[in-house]
Amino acid sequence: MDFLVHQNHTAVTHFILLGLTDDPVLRVILFIIILCIYLVTLSGNLSTILLIRVSPQLHHPMYFFLSHLASTDIGISSSVTPNMLVNFLVERNTISYLGCVIQLDSAAFFGTLECFLLAVMAYDRFVAICSPLLYATKMSTQVCVQLFIGSYIGGFLNASSCTLSYFSSLFCRQKRINHFFCDFTPLVELSCSDMRVPTAITSFCSGTAAVITLLVIGISYSYILITILKMSSTEGRQKAFSTCTSHLTVVTLFYGTVTFIYVMPKSSYSTDQNKLVSVFYMVVIPMLNPLIYSLRNNEIKGALKRQLGKKICS
Repeated sequence: MDFLVHQNHTAVTHFILLGLTDDPVLRVILFIIILCIYLVTLSGNLSTILLIRVSPQLHHPMYFFLSHLASTDIGISSSVTPNMLVNFLVERNTISYLGCVIQLDSAAFFGTLECFLLAVMAYDRFVAICSPLLYATKMSTQVCVQLFIGSYIGGFLNASSCTLSYFSSLFCRQKRINHFFCDFTPLVELSCSDMRVPTAITSFCSGTAAVITLLVIGISYSYILITILKMSSTEGRQKAFSTCTSHLTVVTLFYGTVTFIYVMPKSSYSTDQNKLVSVFYMVVIPMLNPLIYSLRNNEIKGALKRQLGKKICS
């Protein structure tokens, strides 16, 4: 059965994802491009995790969180990319009611987790540069575990708010989602029930997470900048800047696209623009992050050279 009767409405049991395009030639081209991006994402992030695990010189809090950021990038991309690839190959891509909420929650959980991990990494750089003598105490194993657990709790709470909103909604006969995955806004547009309270709860949870993490990042880098400018040594300044540039690049890319999708007024951009920016946020950025860290972080480049040297010599 395609439909279940609920009260006076006919509720859907599945949705149809319209995807990025109807052009058959463009679908093939996009399938090849996004498949390549996804494979690079998996290999790049898995390589980052493995390199951090096998390199003793990378067994520091910064790289502990970087390994979890790499895992999160795999989660973000995997929550939408496999289904998107299927969408390019079939004429009509359907997703079940339960599958839709799983996809929605996965994207919300990993997206929020990435926000918290980026904030924690900014705090780590703040302690390392502004209080180097207290770094071992302030970023002890116990503190790192607490920050790690807190980040996951934040991601879980935001995903839970999406679940609550989803199951409190009633979706009627209109079941076409004009997107390539089950995002919150297109689902709200399909609901035939009053979504003001669920939407307010989800917006509050997401907004709180975004504001808290941005404040932590902003305050941390304000103090970092002040400390760097006070340094008398040019070499010291360059070294301090080099430890922050890769993280700042990732933060700028991530929050720039998230702001465009979820903060910009809906009247200022079209649905197609929203889809393209979502592709960048959900698919491209998880591929770029390990490349940014491997190209701009001297410690990672050094660890990679040592590991490759060991393989060649053996």
